[in-house]
Amino acid sequence: MIYVLDTNIVIHFVRESPLMRQIESNFNPMEAGNITWLSAVSVGELRSIALQNRWGSKRVSKLDSYLKEFLILEVNIEELHHRYAEIDAFSQGKHPTIASNFSARNMGKNDLWIAATASLLEGTLLTTDGDFNHLGGVFLRLERMGGLKGV
Repeated sequence: MIYVLDTNIVIHFVRESPLMRQIESNFNPMEAGNITWLSAVSVGELRSIALQNRWGSKRVSKLDSYLKEFLILEVNIEELHHRYAEIDAFSQGKHPTIASNFSARNMGKNDLWIAATASLLEGTLLTTDGDFNHLGGVFLRLERMGGLKGV
């Protein structure tokens, strides 16, 4: 199985939270045979979160260890750029060939890159938030877990 982790899921792994144990139990994204990806923008988000929240060296070291476990998809890929554009147009209700049955949504730019990554890789996006709900079954497979409280 191919998994793409949203930034908030990696935070749960770094924290070794109860949700991390639930993710491991339900999906085990790092089990042999599974392939786990991050968007390059998630790496930037994680580094920013660590810096802004003054994570100590132990927590940063744990983050570094996890980042070595994941494959990172860079953003300088033409097909990824096209997928980003399609998802953004769809979210705005302006896709020329895919009708939307919801009000226009302004997705965060990093969330667009993460969604485009999951879509391009045909992976299941694991997340804790609802920002991607309207894309499930249209552009990507989605598994939404419980929420993230604080970072």
